[in-house]
Amino acid sequence: MTPSTLQRTAGYLAGLWAGVLLGVGFIGAPAGFASTFPETAGRIAGRMFMQEAYLSLGLSVLLLMMLRRIWQMTETRRSVLGADALMLLGVAFVTVLGYFGLQPVMAAARAGQGGGLSFAALHGISMSLFALKTLLLLVLAWRLNGSKAA
Repeated sequence: MTPSTLQRTAGYLAGLWAGVLLGVGFIGAPAGFASTFPETAGRIAGRMFMQEAYLSLGLSVLLLMMLRRIWQMTETRRSVLGADALMLLGVAFVTVLGYFGLQPVMAAARAGQGGGLSFAALHGISMSLFALKTLLLLVLAWRLNGSKAA
């Protein structure tokens, strides 16, 4: 496989991944809250976001491996930690922070046990992190599909 083919494949994968995030965030979660009781919809949305978090971590590793292979195959020997890799690391960091760091705090706040921020404030932070992750992936997909590997 040539570096440009591998790069385009990575770009398509990043684009599909961003599509999953948009589907979960703009279709799946709102549809649940529009069609059932808030408690049930919250459990459904929580399950979707859990599955998305694990998918995001797995795809981050896969795409980092693909970017590393592209780097190895090119003669220019750009930095391994170029902008594309840093965006993927940012996606992984935001996933860990948003789901594995913020979700337990949100659950405690929902149960009235949180001493800090309210559930609504934590939910706003969580939504912002999810939007940042989606934006990073859209930019990554655009970058990978917009230029050829050297």
